[in-house]
Amino acid sequence: MRIKLNATEGIFPMPVLMIATYNEDGSVNVMNAAWGTMQEVGTVTLNLTESHKTVKNIKARRAFTVSIADTAHLVEADYFGLESGNRAADKFARSGLTASKAETVDAPVINEFPLCLECEFIEYQDSEYGCGVIGKVISITADERVMVNGKIDMSLVDAIAFDPYTHGYYKVSERVGEAFKDGLKLKK
Repeated sequence: MRIKLNATEGIFPMPVLMIATYNEDGSVNVMNAAWGTMQEVGTVTLNLTESHKTVKNIKARRAFTVSIADTAHLVEADYFGLESGNRAADKFARSGLTASKAETVDAPVINEFPLCLECEFIEYQDSEYGCGVIGKVISITADERVMVNGKIDMSLVDAIAFDPYTHGYYKVSERVGEAFKDGLKLKK
C-alpha cells in the first residue's frame, strides 16, 4: 500500500550546490542551493529568486561558480544556506573557508570544495512555473585529491545530498552500478 505525502520538493537526492559570486566590493559571497541541475550538456540551471544577493551578484558580474558540497564541509555548506548575503556582508569570512579567483570567469572558486564549475551568466528567467539563473559552463576543475588516473573518482568527492522530506543531509559516496551497462542484462 502506498501512503500519500504532503507536497514538498519531492525529488531525492537533491544536490547541495555552493553558488559563489563576488559582491560589489570584491568580497566573496556563497549560497547553498539545492534546486539546481544541468539543463543540457554545458548548461547549468539554478532555481533562485531575484531577492537573493547571489542573483544580484551574478547579474552584475555575469559569472558564478558552482561547487559540489562534501561531507568534510557540511557545517559550512549548511551555514551558507542559513545566512543571507543580504544581511551578513562577512558571511564567507565567518565560514573560515578560502577562495581563489576562477581562471575563466569573474567569480571565486571555494578552495575546500573538491569539484567546481566555472559559469558564464546567460540569462535570468521568471515565469509562473519557476525562475532561475541559466549559465554556460566554461570550465570544470577538480582538486587533485579526488582524481584517480586522470579521472574524477566520485567516491573521493564524498558529496552530500539534501533530503527535502526530513531536511537531512546524506553522503553520496558509494558506486553501486554501471550506467548504460547493467540494464543490458534485461535487453533482448
